[in-house]
Amino acid sequence: MREITDQPDASQRNLAARLGVSVGKVNYCLRALVDKGWVKADNFRRSDNKWAYAYLLTPRGASAKVRLTRDFLARKEGEFERLQVEIAKLRGELQQERQDA
Repeated sequence: MREITDQPDASQRNLAARLGVSVGKVNYCLRALVDKGWVKADNFRRSDNKWAYAYLLTPRGASAKVRLTRDFLARKEGEFERLQVEIAKLRGELQQERQDA
């Protein structure tokens, strides 16, 4: 959804290259986003390519993007805190082993 916001006129091939996935996967995901009402696909009026689309985030899509970003950030912050505890524990164990040696 960030890629669509950043470059709404990007082709599916361009999005696939930027995301490192297949064009088919991009097509599948875009269709799902359109079906959810989070993205609107509009033909370019001034394009010579009749198959060219602009992918626009809808208001519902923008709200979903904020919610998903907030949830993702909360998950990653929790993981980070757990890793900090584990790293501190491992450092303590390593220091204890050095003292015992």
